[in-house]
Parts: sequence; C-alpha cells; structure tokens
Amino acid sequence: MTKLTKNRKAALEKIEPGKLYKLSEALETVKEITSSSFDASVDIDIRLGVDPRKANQMVRGVVTLPHGTGKQIRALVLCTPDKEEEAKAAGADYVGLEEYVEKIKGGWTDVDVIITMPSVMAKVGQLGRILGPRGLMPNPKSGTVTMEVGKAVEEVKAGKIDFKVDKFGIVHTSIGKVSFETSKLVENAREFIQTIVKLKPSSAKGTYIKSIYLSSTMSPGLKIDPKSTD
Repeated sequence: MTKLTKNRKAALEKIEPGKLYKLSEALETVKEITSSSFDASVDIDIRLGVDPRKANQMVRGVVTLPHGTGKQIRALVLCTPDKEEEAKAAGADYVGLEEYVEKIKGGWTDVDVIITMPSVMAKVGQLGRILGPRGLMPNPKSGTVTMEVGKAVEEVKAGKIDFKVDKFGIVHTSIGKVSFETSKLVENAREFIQTIVKLKPSSAKGTYIKSIYLSSTMSPGLKIDPKSTD
C-alpha cells in the first residue's frame, strides 16, 4: 500500500468525503490544499453522457478563457514567405515551412500549438503520424488552419484552447494557475462549462453532464455541484 506523504494527508483532511462543492468553494479549497513549489495548473474534468465512438456524439470545440490559462504558449506557424512577417508580428515563437517540416520529421515537437495555411496542408499532412498522437495536428475546426495566421497566433496566446472528448467520455483542460484570483478561476471555469453545454449533441440522451471535478496538478479532485456553475 502506498504511503501518504505529509502534504497529501493534510490535503485529504481538508476535503469532505462525498461532498458536492460549489464552484467557488472548490476553487478556494484547491488553492488551499495545493502545496507544490511551482505554480500548479488548475484542471477541470467533465464526464459527459455521450458515446464518443459515434460520430454524431463527438464533442469538440474551442473556447477563449476570459483570463487565459497562465501558460506561456509556444506557437509554430508553418506558412509561405509572404505570411512570415504577419506571424512574427503577432508573437509566433517559430515561423517557417520547409526547415520546420524537416525538423518535425526528425522528431522535434517542442511547441504547444501549430498554425498553418490551407495552401500548405499537403505538406503538413505528411506529419500526421508525428503530430496527431501529440495533439498538435492543425485543424480548420479549431482555427489552426487559416489564412489569418496572425489573428490565430494572437488568439492562442490570449488563452484560446482546443478541446475534445476522449474515448471515456471525459473532457479535460486547464483553466488557469493556482496563483490566479479565485474570481478569475470561477469565470474561466464557467466559460468552459457553458461552452460544453452549448455543444451538447442532439443525439445525446439522458444526463449530459454526469460529473465535474476540479483539482490542481498535485492535489486530490473535488466533485462539483453542477447547479453551482450557472
């Protein structure tokens, strides 16, 4: 049996077993029980009443969190030379095409998001086996395949995130950092939850949002009362 650390034991003592927490109360508690030496992320997990194996029940979308994620996003823009200055001016960390395609073929994926243009998707498509499993493949639905590469860079830097339900029917993302004010975390969480609600597939029957849990990178999870998220 795994021995509980002192910090883990102290955190568990502050959590009421079986309790449904209000959103703001849960976030306050998560901040209180997080003892990591770094600024941990605050994560949200929403279990949905959908069958992801069915195409008409796939839940996928994008959301721009009002207060961002607190994470420094490293953006690569794969584009033609005429778009390079636009991408650089918007704050892209890496800009180019052929040299980065070759680097990625060699195994380099040290970025958080890749943005590209429709006209070069044929080349980017060759990288699917590398980028796909890492969640880095550009997609028109998430706004990462666009002619407006500058705007796309600005959006991801400002806190725009792409999410997709996994094979277990769970949507997971980070909604900020433990150092954020509780009110900002509440607003970010509500924006994300409301976006999920709007994306409910018409074919999904029964309870749509089955459970919501909040935690930090190193903390136990707290179950949220869905009624407190309105």
